[in-house]
Amino acid sequence: MRWLLLSALFLQANAKVPALVRGVSTAKLAEIRPAVEQMISEKKLAGGAVLVMRHGEVVYQEEFGHRDLEKKLPVEKDTLYRIYSMTKGLTSALALMLCEEGKMSLDDPVGLHLPELKTQSVFASDSETEAARRNTTVRDLLRHTSGYGNTWSGPLGKLYREGGVSNRIAPLSKMVDSLAPLPLLYQPGKRWVYGASSDVLAAVVASVAGQPFEKVMQDRLLTPLGMTDTFYQVPAEKAHRLAVHYRKRKGELTVADSADESTYLKDPPFKGGGSGLVSTISDYAIFLQMIANGGVLQEIRYLREDTVTLMRTNQLPREIECISFGEDERHGTGFGLGFSVKYRSDDRWDPDASVGEYGWGGAASTHYWVSPKHNLVVVTMEQTMPYNWNLEHALKPIIYGAIRN
Repeated sequence: MRWLLLSALFLQANAKVPALVRGVSTAKLAEIRPAVEQMISEKKLAGGAVLVMRHGEVVYQEEFGHRDLEKKLPVEKDTLYRIYSMTKGLTSALALMLCEEGKMSLDDPVGLHLPELKTQSVFASDSETEAARRNTTVRDLLRHTSGYGNTWSGPLGKLYREGGVSNRIAPLSKMVDSLAPLPLLYQPGKRWVYGASSDVLAAVVASVAGQPFEKVMQDRLLTPLGMTDTFYQVPAEKAHRLAVHYRKRKGELTVADSADESTYLKDPPFKGGGSGLVSTISDYAIFLQMIANGGVLQEIRYLREDTVTLMRTNQLPREIECISFGEDERHGTGFGLGFSVKYRSDDRWDPDASVGEYGWGGAASTHYWVSPKHNLVVVTMEQTMPYNWNLEHALKPIIYGAIRN
């Protein structure tokens, strides 16, 4: 599976780099390095990596700065990153695989597979709830219209924290138990809400498969795809490759999670579908290329093409105009059954994005985007909180601007 690196290594090994590789200008892509190094000099990040693929081949892969500033250890090709919400795309693919096999369907009520969630109420005010008009479905979980909120904001977030939903020292099944008596934030299907949907989806997958979610993930995706550097716990022999996680505070980068004492070096009790994985830039690109290929990689089919179409085209009800985080409305951007989707041109949000582009990111400012129109896959990695768009917004015009044919 390390075929992903071959074309990049070829380019690096030859002094005379061709002007165009797979229709992409190498001279234009060379602008990536100074752009990233400028951000490093401004202490916006400690280090990172960028990988660009076109027509299934790597046309650019470089590393920048340090994975550990204090020890002066550089970012390398096999550096390990906490990918947080990039876990969600893999979870969605697993659920859809089970749907294709007839083990569940998109319109199954969540209570069919998780009886604890069969009866749902909806948050109406600080002291009142109302009955849910229908049960959350698998489709709702995939597109984040489930009504399940988040644990970090609002009155429902407070209830979630007090009820133990955010308790990550207990297994996934305990999170479901904690959710059961709590209300939804909105009626299912009525609003896009970013929160616990993917973790509930992971619990559904585990129930349907009759196996722990992490085993389903390993057996159905990670091992067949050759994603040998993606896991919930970093193996001891690979621990030296884990990047330090930094937090930007008062203009300085401070350590949020060291590499030597990271919780990711231990076996986590909670292995969910919304976050938790560690990966490399090449590993995640393997998964994305499978999706970009319409569900197939190296002659192995993981998903049908029509299923992948559901993942990467807007599936939100017409009344949900765009996805949003509070007052942060991402105009022209909807959500498929796995990824955000730029379904309409709109200069108010991510104006450099191509219509049809899909992707997402992770809390430590990791990003990925895929453009079917350009047969393009891009992954950027760093380990910086709070979450920011620095790399994606700086590099997107450069990368799209490099495409010549």
